[in-house]
Amino acid sequence: DQRLSTRVPERLTWEEAAAIPVVFNVTHDMLWAQGRLQAGEWLLVTGISSGVGVACLQAAGLIGARVIGTSGSSAKLDRLKSLGLEVAIQTRSPDFSAAVLAATGGKGADLVVNNVGGGVFAECVKCMAYRGRLATVGYLDRIFRAEIDLNALHAKRLHLFGVSARYRPIPERAESLRNFQRDLLPAFADGRIRPLIDKVFRLDQMLEAKAFMDSSRQVGKIV
Repeated sequence: DQRLSTRVPERLTWEEAAAIPVVFNVTHDMLWAQGRLQAGEWLLVTGISSGVGVACLQAAGLIGARVIGTSGSSAKLDRLKSLGLEVAIQTRSPDFSAAVLAATGGKGADLVVNNVGGGVFAECVKCMAYRGRLATVGYLDRIFRAEIDLNALHAKRLHLFGVSARYRPIPERAESLRNFQRDLLPAFADGRIRPLIDKVFRLDQMLEAKAFMDSSRQVGKIV
């Protein structure tokens, strides 16, 4: 649909342009539209080396927020420190709330982006600050159910929301795209943000690309 098209800023390559629309539109929805992330606030991103995770890290830097990220790979976390990752937590388990609370002086994260899924949902709730927001966007662990701590939900006045582009009606997606063009596209046009691309494959290398994605070795986007 032509309402979902965007002019490519001149400084970007086609590969960089291809790495932007899905993850950064979703990121805008989470950090701006629903997450209301502000400068100086804490953002926690689980599975931060994923495409959406890296986009959140870069966009949070634009806002002026402070970022905590989890990953099972210390090498991936080290690589993301150069993009502004302030607190790196190496783990593949739901055991990071104590580290998040310690890093934030006991306050907790103002906004949490859960890329991992149901396996860490309860732990994400433990990490949240008063009036915190939790975005559920991915299911890397393939776990689609989780328990909710209702006492924490009402005592801390938490806001839990889901993020999905594919199920939104076209007019709603078009409006979201216009907001992305207003708030984020200028940062690509002037070079403040460049998408992080791990590897580029040709179309006839689709099977190799899928195998590389399934290996969980990438940091950022596969094109």
